[in-house]
Amino acid sequence: MSRTMHLGLFLLGTGSHVAGWRHPGTVTDFTDIAAIQDICRKAEDGLFDFIFMGDNLHFDASTHPSYAARLEPMTLLANIAAVTQRIGLGATISTTFSDPFSVARIMASLDFISHGRAAWNVVTTANPQASANFGNAHPDHATRYERAGEFVDVVRGLWDCWDDNALHADRASGTYIDANAVRALDHAGAHYTVRGPLNIPRSPQGHPVISQAGGSDAGRALAGRTADIVFSVVQDFDAAQAAYAQTRADVIAAGRDPEKVTVLPGVMPVVGRTDREAFDLLAELQSYVGTQDALGMLSDRLGQDLSGYDLDGPVPELSLTNAYHSFASVMLARAKRENWRLRDLYNLVAAARGHWVLCGSAQTIADTLAHWFENGAADGFNIMPPFFSGGLDVFVSDVIPLLQERGLFRRSYEGTTLREHLGLARVAQPA
Repeated sequence: MSRTMHLGLFLLGTGSHVAGWRHPGTVTDFTDIAAIQDICRKAEDGLFDFIFMGDNLHFDASTHPSYAARLEPMTLLANIAAVTQRIGLGATISTTFSDPFSVARIMASLDFISHGRAAWNVVTTANPQASANFGNAHPDHATRYERAGEFVDVVRGLWDCWDDNALHADRASGTYIDANAVRALDHAGAHYTVRGPLNIPRSPQGHPVISQAGGSDAGRALAGRTADIVFSVVQDFDAAQAAYAQTRADVIAAGRDPEKVTVLPGVMPVVGRTDREAFDLLAELQSYVGTQDALGMLSDRLGQDLSGYDLDGPVPELSLTNAYHSFASVMLARAKRENWRLRDLYNLVAAARGHWVLCGSAQTIADTLAHWFENGAADGFNIMPPFFSGGLDVFVSDVIPLLQERGLFRRSYEGTTLREHLGLARVAQPA
């Protein structure tokens, strides 16, 4: 079978552009369940591999609207599972502010509810404001990733506590569960002590899919060892090629097959009938952005207050903090490389929160995505429409057919589970 592109839909109800909701006719409320259901059905009509939702564990009025006011992701995805049939369902759950038993149980439940379409995005939660809601100090970067590595191991161990055939429900014999086919985990580690087993059988995919997006050395090591999907933050082709090669090297270093890991850069496509129309649309969206809103988001992304700096001055020399290493390192490197003003940097964040913005006609978009895919920069893309549902609609109606004509994207779903969409086998129970 020839290699084909994978596409995820990054679901932010008000759109990935911070002011996308101000565009006429767009969704303005990320608690509008009917609108969200409609978006997800359109993504399934477009044959996307999965829907992906990030999360936020604190309130900040200056942040992206879909993080400031939103539904809890796992509750929402259980609802979406009932109104879709094939598309995968992925969401973030923090390892810093959750516990392994609960996460293993929640994700296995979603896998059953969706008939094998669940994915867990492993994050450590960079923003220290979340700690105030959980009554503890925010761990430093190294500690967060030490805990995350053990957390993932415990979750995967809990998923394997049941044999596939443990649940009998045999009316004749009266045997409901073969107790010999279920065992305790008895994990006792540096950060967690978990007896197990779960009170839920082994799920349809064996293990729900795991994704990860950390850009630091510790984050990359965790992804190389555990992730089925790696989300990357890149701004140009050369950087994407380098990140793609590094991810494959990390996977190989962990003793795994790099062909079994899907690398997806995030991209916000702004699509017009012509390149000029697309750039005019982006300019319109940028005109909706208030300076203080963008500076608040930029300060959040870099983990330090930038409100006192001159917007039309150079980007100040900033060191990486305990916050978003991946976003910060990519954005600051590009700013230094291209001699940006601070205004240029905040415009980038306002447009797509540090992700790649690709602006042009459907043909330009398709050509660019194909070039990255065919030349070692990506296995596909996490698509981040600037607003809903028009930004998704035009991608599905105009860009996807061009990719299909090139033989780069599916014309129908061939499997029913997310692992099958990704070309992965069901995870077998341990010997």
